[in-house]
Parts: sequence; C-alpha cells; structure tokens
Amino acid sequence: MSIAHFLRIERQMKGGISAHMVVHTHDPKFFMELAPDREAPNKVGRGIIKRIRVPNSWAGDYGSYGEFIAEAQEFFGRSFADPVAKAETRRFQT
Repeated sequence: MSIAHFLRIERQMKGGISAHMVVHTHDPKFFMELAPDREAPNKVGRGIIKRIRVPNSWAGDYGSYGEFIAEAQEFFGRSFADPVAKAETRRFQT
C-alpha cells in the first residue's frame, strides 16, 4: 500500500464550512469524508470519519480493508503539513 495512491479534495460548503474527501485511486477504489479533529494538538489530527463509500465487493471482508482506512486517515493528517522542498534535479548530458 502506498500513500501516493491517495488524493485529498477540499470543498468549500455554504457557511464557510469545508468538507474533506480522501480518495484511494488504485484498487480497491474507495472514498472517505473526514472532518478535522479540532481537539487534536494541531487542530487536524487523523481526522474524524464522517462517511465511507466502498465497492459492493468489499462486503464482509472488514479485516482486509481496515488497513486501507487507517492509511487514508494517516494520509489525511499528513496532507495538512507544510510542503517539502523538491530535491534538486540533476541533468546528465548524453
């Protein structure tokens, strides 16, 4: 499982409220809606799960995809961190 397979989408709703969605872009594809944990030290934490949408094929195999859900929460927390500077690109002459 790779954290690169996740994507966070932030959407501004009416009243200045923002909705956060985390999407797993590779198989198994799924979607989670999370809210920042305002009681966490950084006011985001790993997020509070509001909704999960999974394919029908996931029914009954909770142990297998529990790891994906935990990884999505970890990704959610990391996605609010400051961006890391891109490493210097080296160009080789041929």
